[in-house]
Amino acid sequence: MTKKRENAIVLSQERIAQDICSMWMKTGAALEAKPGQFISMYTNDGSKLLPRPISICEINREESSLRVVYRVTGKNTGTEEFSRMKAGDTIPVIGPLGNGFPLEKAAGKRAFLMGGGIGVPPILELAKQMDCGVKQIIVGYRDSEIFLRDEFEQNGEVYISTEDGSVGTKGNVMDAIRENGLEADIIYACGPTPMLRAIKAYAEEKGIECWLSLEERMACGIGACLSCVCQTKEKDHHSNVNNKRICKDGPVFLSTEVEI
Repeated sequence: MTKKRENAIVLSQERIAQDICSMWMKTGAALEAKPGQFISMYTNDGSKLLPRPISICEINREESSLRVVYRVTGKNTGTEEFSRMKAGDTIPVIGPLGNGFPLEKAAGKRAFLMGGGIGVPPILELAKQMDCGVKQIIVGYRDSEIFLRDEFEQNGEVYISTEDGSVGTKGNVMDAIRENGLEADIIYACGPTPMLRAIKAYAEEKGIECWLSLEERMACGIGACLSCVCQTKEKDHHSNVNNKRICKDGPVFLSTEVEI
């Protein structure tokens, strides 16, 4: 079904780390949204035609609202404009988009829920909705600017890694797994490509089912432009080549289906 653009209403906005903002918005997209999906957010600047894909951090269906947590990437950018919005402002959005995480596959299993960098926020709603045997949340940050920690600790066992060692394990999420002797039967992960590549290799070595949410620059966000393809083992029926569109076919893929 084709999604229509709507004007979401900003409910609140706050900066939760040096370059990280959190926004709650009232939008019809909340009624259908699932963990791992995203919305396309448009600026009100006519010179910036393309939307910014932002992962969904939290969902409140009762109040028809969504939370997005995003990084401000510089001055005069779409995310910088978003960061200046306040309660009552409107923002054009389309969503929810993408396929989301398959929660049902974790039933009764030990699960790793892994996020790194700006791939951390979508792990929160996943943790809130997932019903599994053992829920282990492993999140990685650059430094002591830890965001969403309190929310994560309310929804599972939390393990933190930082690149500078200021909080938790020094290193990355894989170092946190090794340092704490953690084990899992299934993995869900979102983050930068080097992190996902390491998780994919670990999962395949251990024979663990693994679902990856890929990060990629997107243009249209609805699968028409083919700017965000990833290489796959099977041919895509849309383009008849060995790739899939991250925005349309993903962003979540079984790790064994994609090459990263």
